[in-house]
Amino acid sequence: MGDYNLNTDDELLLLLKERNHRAYAEIYQRYWAILFRYARKILQNDEEARDVVQDVFVMLWSKSEALEIHTSLSCFLYAAVRNSILKLFQRGKVKNNYLNSLEKFIEAGNNTTDHLVRNRELAKRIELEVGQLPAKMREIFELSRNAHLSHREIALRMDISDKTVKKQMNNALKILRLKLGSLFVLLF
Repeated sequence: MGDYNLNTDDELLLLLKERNHRAYAEIYQRYWAILFRYARKILQNDEEARDVVQDVFVMLWSKSEALEIHTSLSCFLYAAVRNSILKLFQRGKVKNNYLNSLEKFIEAGNNTTDHLVRNRELAKRIELEVGQLPAKMREIFELSRNAHLSHREIALRMDISDKTVKKQMNNALKILRLKLGSLFVLLF
C-alpha cells in the first residue's frame, strides 16, 4: 500500500482512523482544491475560503480516530465546508448586529452627553449674563423667568408699578439679546 492515490476514499478513511499521515495527505491532495473552489464560490473571498477549508482539514485530522462518517468522504467534506461557512456567516451576522448595536449606543450616548454638556455651558453663560444685570433689573428678570410670576405679581411683591416691571424686563431682554446674540432667539 505504498501508492495511496490508488486507494478508494473508504480505504483512505480506514487508514485515517489509524492516524496514517500519508492517507491524510492523499485526502488533502484529492479534495483541497475542489473544496477551496466550492468555498470561494460561496464566500467570494480567497482568504476566508482558504481558512474554512484549512479548518475542515484540521478537524478531519484532529478527530480522525473518533470520526464516524455515514456518507461518502466527499459528501462529508462538502457538508463540513458548508457548515463552517454557515458558522462564519452566523458569527459575522452576530458581530455585525453587535457592532450596529454598539454604534447606535455610542451615537445615542454621544448625542446625549454632548447635548447635556452644551446645555450646562449654555446655562452657565446665561447665569453669568443675568448675574451682570443691575440688581433691581436682575431681581425682576429672575422673578419673571425662574419664579414664573406675572408682571402684576412682581409689581405687588416689589411695591413698584406694572410699568416699571415691564420697562425693566424689556431692558433686561435687550441687554441679554446683545450679549447672548443668536442664542437669545432660541431661549426667549
